[in-house]
Amino acid sequence: MGDILMILRDYGTLLLIGQYPNGPLGGVVITFLLAVLGIALAFPLGVALALARTGQIAWLRRTAAAAIAVVRGVPLVMFIFWVYFFWPLLIGRTVSGFTTMLVTLVIYQAAYLAEIVRAGIEGLPKGQMEAARAVGLSHLQASFKVILPQATYNMLPSLISQFVSTIKETSLGYVISVNELTFAANQINSSLLTMPFQVFAILAAIYFVMCFSLTQLARHVERRIARKRAGVTKVAERVSVVPATPVTAD
Repeated sequence: MGDILMILRDYGTLLLIGQYPNGPLGGVVITFLLAVLGIALAFPLGVALALARTGQIAWLRRTAAAAIAVVRGVPLVMFIFWVYFFWPLLIGRTVSGFTTMLVTLVIYQAAYLAEIVRAGIEGLPKGQMEAARAVGLSHLQASFKVILPQATYNMLPSLISQFVSTIKETSLGYVISVNELTFAANQINSSLLTMPFQVFAILAAIYFVMCFSLTQLARHVERRIARKRAGVTKVAERVSVVPATPVTAD
């Protein structure tokens, strides 16, 4: 326990913010930054894929399904290597490890978010789309103004869970020297050499605290949505059993 406290005292700042302000930002901050940007930038792409997947154009539906299947069928570390070697050739200049990891996360998470959004859309009653079309909205207008707002609310717990997965996936940035939390822990281990168990126990504890907190948040949001749905259902049931007041002629 004394060794762990000593490591936290001497290297806590490196684990939290890297070498900033005397060097590059790193540690927990870069891990969170990668996860937040990865999910935020992947979400619009995931929505576009989900709309294509559930749309009426057959070739677009098949193309989106194939793209999602390919991305979900390949390990993330393979995508990291592909982007690491292919992206500089595509744009004609070298890119940082942070940019490489961010591009990889956006592509990879977009495929998973597309399936979450698709499940949210298909979980709504079909009458929602039919009613929106009946009042004159196009398929795209109905999707953005009626379907997606409701689907996004319902899939909030799944989005938070996906964010937790993204935090853990950022640790693979270590293989291309991204200065995130795992990379910082390995730097500490290389400096100390004699306390790998203590260093990686601290690393595991930090990941656990971050992911467990967010998982609890997802469960809280899920319970809140369930209570709200139950309340709406009970109100609807009470309204349905109230007898209609007879109309009497004067």
